[in-house]
Amino acid sequence: MSNQGTAADLADRIHGGWLGRIAGNMLGKPVEQGEVWTRERIDRYLRQAAALPLTDYLPEPADAADGAVLRPEWRQCVRGRIHGSCRDDDVDYAILGLDLLETHGFGFSTEQVGDLWLLRLPYLQTFTAERAAYRNLANGMKPPLTATYDNPYQEWIGARIRAHVYGWTCPGDPPRAASLARRDAVLSHTGNGVYGAMFAAALISAAFTAPDVRAALDTALAVIPASSRLARTVRRVVSLHETRLPWEETLATVSAETAGLGWIHTVPNAAVLTAGLLYGDGDFTRTIALTVRGGLDTDSNGATAGSVAGVLTGAAAIPAQWKDPLEDTVRSAVFGFDGVRISALAERTLRLVSPAP
Repeated sequence: MSNQGTAADLADRIHGGWLGRIAGNMLGKPVEQGEVWTRERIDRYLRQAAALPLTDYLPEPADAADGAVLRPEWRQCVRGRIHGSCRDDDVDYAILGLDLLETHGFGFSTEQVGDLWLLRLPYLQTFTAERAAYRNLANGMKPPLTATYDNPYQEWIGARIRAHVYGWTCPGDPPRAASLARRDAVLSHTGNGVYGAMFAAALISAAFTAPDVRAALDTALAVIPASSRLARTVRRVVSLHETRLPWEETLATVSAETAGLGWIHTVPNAAVLTAGLLYGDGDFTRTIALTVRGGLDTDSNGATAGSVAGVLTGAAAIPAQWKDPLEDTVRSAVFGFDGVRISALAERTLRLVSPAP
């Protein structure tokens, strides 16, 4: 770093990325079931609890019927009940990525990613494409076969949730961040599943230096094929936002255009994320609130939106209602990391930052 102020700013932004990721994840976790928790149902839930506009973690359910279909962890994820972060695969993979870079450096191989999963991650804490790849690894397969054999989830969102650490450790270098994310993603994903990881890593990397969120999105789009369905969907949201179409109408339009892909597929979730970032317009609270209200994979989208918004604003500027209940503590299923401090994870991430080779 050229001066102490710059070093302090980088540290604050990386810490902001971790805090934002965890807060956004916790906000979305109770309603993470896209076929049940539609945009309309989430907003009805919030209206019944007098919590619109949403400016804090989800309130407790005002209706017992809603409480019955929330994720079972909801009691540790709603206002007034949060004491440190809940365990979640989104946060586990950020921790695992940090451990990967600390262990193997930026020259890690896809095979080493798989080895670390087998060593550090319990099988039953993996889902969809990751579980298929884990099973294939345990049966002796090597990448890229681990991604394609008996794996119907190759374009789902899993690789995107693993990509954040590559953005945090490559600030202002989106192509490098995307390259690292790709090397990780191909263990379990193909096509848009891989592009989603590259896009997220580049977006987070760009947020360190971009003048605003739109510039970060444009930079991130440059690292994935322009003809991919992911890129076309992100550009579609950008163009609808430019016409000043209301947020709800933008999401309704793109939802119709991506119908049939399912609520965990990378492409429709990228639309929800992009809309949350654009209509949130740099405001941390508005960004994660709109993203989670957008539905689909709410905890993963909230986590990615929070990571981008946290890097843009820095930890110091994240409002206290999001930070304080986390009590600087993470629950994790990754062996050796349960109970780790969020601030310690941020410090360890900062130590990995180095100029591009």
